Amino acid sequence: MAGQNDINANKPKLSRLQGELPAGLLATADWLKARGYYRQLLSHYVSSGWLESPARGVYRRPGSPLKWQQVVLSLQRLLKNQIHVGGRTALVHRGLGHYVQMSGPETILLFGAHHPVAWVGRLEVPVRFEWRSDAMFHALLESGGQQNAAQGERQSLQPAEMEAQGLSPMTWGDGDWMLLYSSEERAILEVLQDVPERESVYEAHVLMQGLVNLRPSRLMALLQACSSIKVKRLFFALAERHGHAWFKHLDPEAVDFGKGNRMLVRGGKLHPKYRITLPADLDDHAR
Repeated sequence: MAGQNDINANKPKLSRLQGELPAGLLATADWLKARGYYRQLLSHYVSSGWLESPARGVYRRPGSPLKWQQVVLSLQRLLKNQIHVGGRTALVHRGLGHYVQMSGPETILLFGAHHPVAWVGRLEVPVRFEWRSDAMFHALLESGGQQNAAQGERQSLQPAEMEAQGLSPMTWGDGDWMLLYSSEERAILEVLQDVPERESVYEAHVLMQGLVNLRPSRLMALLQACSSIKVKRLFFALAERHGHAWFKHLDPEAVDFGKGNRMLVRGGKLHPKYRITLPADLDDHAR
């Protein structure tokens, strides 16, 4: 009886919840508990149809089918996880990767300092989420003071801070929600991070061919902050082959390429300047 009385006493919280939990977004039990919504009350809301639980310990207001953008928005804006949509996904969604053939469920690449929570993989959405570490740009996080190392939380970024970290928002949905994506300049470096383990050097070469409008100043800032010798060497080796107008404004002398040779592919041809092996038939795959 006491439990039922507690539920009745907390009915006004339901109205408050409408304002605290935006329609479509996901909240964890811990997030809700911090705002006074305890498990017994949440169970009551679910059984009454006021909330639904698409995964254990995760809740949302009922409505249209869950979309992957709502998952990412929940992580970025509501739960303050330090993640962004990056790599090939960011290029495709910016209209720069449409010629890369994709089959099966779309892969949404999420970059961050910490792996997204396990319940993300248990949600019924028509995509596959994959996580990548953004450790090669850790220097940007340190300089911006945006990282909570213990919990991987992100404070709200101002436009100048987004620019400095190579991040850029894109609007989505009727409410013009702002999802945080990699800029074109950061996204291509994230693609190269995956070569050759998850990305083909041939596909990276084709992607580079379409990047005609990169900004040299942003590229230089990212290249100087990047800790991956492989990524920096591969970027210059591929970019040089395409001769985009922005390439002549880059200063390779200001980038740390490390020492020695780097083998990207076995049996490949060593680039004489950037000292990284590339497939001998690489140029045959450019379009």
